[in-house]
Amino acid sequence: MPTVEQIRAARALIGWSQRELANNSSLSQTGIARIENGTNQPNASTLEKIIKAFDKNGVEFIDTTGVKKRPEGKVTVLYGHDGFQTFLEEAYETLKGKADRTVVVNNVSENQFLKWEKDYAQLHEQRMRSIDARYKIIVEKGDSNFTASDYAQYRCVHSQNFSNISYYIYANVAALIYFTEDNVKIYTIQSNAIADFFREEFNKTWENAKAL
Repeated sequence: MPTVEQIRAARALIGWSQRELANNSSLSQTGIARIENGTNQPNASTLEKIIKAFDKNGVEFIDTTGVKKRPEGKVTVLYGHDGFQTFLEEAYETLKGKADRTVVVNNVSENQFLKWEKDYAQLHEQRMRSIDARYKIIVEKGDSNFTASDYAQYRCVHSQNFSNISYYIYANVAALIYFTEDNVKIYTIQSNAIADFFREEFNKTWENAKAL
């Protein structure tokens, strides 16, 4: 578990205030201040929240002595229903601590998303609405399933411009999602440069897509 010195160093590494750490770890600023000044001994659950908040933002603790910034470009591969749920949970956890909660998604079949979300779909929608997430989604012309219409804008493209590989971009994460009949594979890449590249590609497609 990280020491007080490591927590302070981790904040400094990414330029976070105590309030920003509190917001990203679902703790109070007062609680963070008490941990850092030694008047409160955090329990394991609190420390896990702090570790997770820093991990989501690319900071790792080194034993009990230091911290480091994770190299840009970390790739994670997830599979199946459990992997898809983990992916959506990570998106929510990352976005709730961000000022910009915009998500752009291309080559979307909501039927496929719902198939792999299963009973998690409603909870995910409620969570994203609760943090005021804003989606732009591009679907194939003729698709009429607009599950996220409460908080998303939809546009469509012709079949020849539609791919069976979706990309889902938020914060500094670019996720490529490959659906097959009996499985789904999600590649997530933590990289500002790659996420920005896909956003630019999305915006070009969005401008030429038909509003729904």
